[in-house]
Amino acid sequence: MFSALAQAELVNVAVLVATLHADLGRNRKIGPLRVLRPAVLTATIVPLFIDPVVTRGTGLAVELAGLAAGVLGGLAALALTRVYRSPATGKPVTSAGLPYALLWTAIIGARAVFSYGSARWFSGSLAHWCASHQVTAAAITDGLIFMAVVMVLTRTLGLAARAAALPGDGREPRGPAMEPAGVGEL
Repeated sequence: MFSALAQAELVNVAVLVATLHADLGRNRKIGPLRVLRPAVLTATIVPLFIDPVVTRGTGLAVELAGLAAGVLGGLAALALTRVYRSPATGKPVTSAGLPYALLWTAIIGARAVFSYGSARWFSGSLAHWCASHQVTAAAITDGLIFMAVVMVLTRTLGLAARAAALPGDGREPRGPAMEPAGVGEL
């Protein structure tokens, strides 16, 4: 089937494409599909690519570092996203531009370069480090996948929370009480 490197690169491409497609631009609706898509992507990726999670030692620390990096990356992406009510519909929407795209591209690009480098450029050094620190290659792979998944989920949950915290729908009620004085008299 796919090599471990191909699997890692597939995850990188899937996360980058799905995220940029969903988020880049103005007035991007925050609806059920936008919130559920990352959950579906996660539910697909985790069972296919994650080996049994390491529960102790340095391998666990590597996996936890991946989780922490994912949270920090997701918070950084969230900080580069504006959440507001659409002037046209009053519903929550987002706006994200070039800095947002550059952040995602840089983080996923760094992960891709690490994955490629670990297979082609510094595999011997990495194997020596893993042996010295009792870390399996699976723990490193899991840490990278956790980083990708948690970054997407942190961004998604943050968008949902910020949308829910927006005041009112931004629209004024219409009706007789809101008509300007004298309109009903014409």
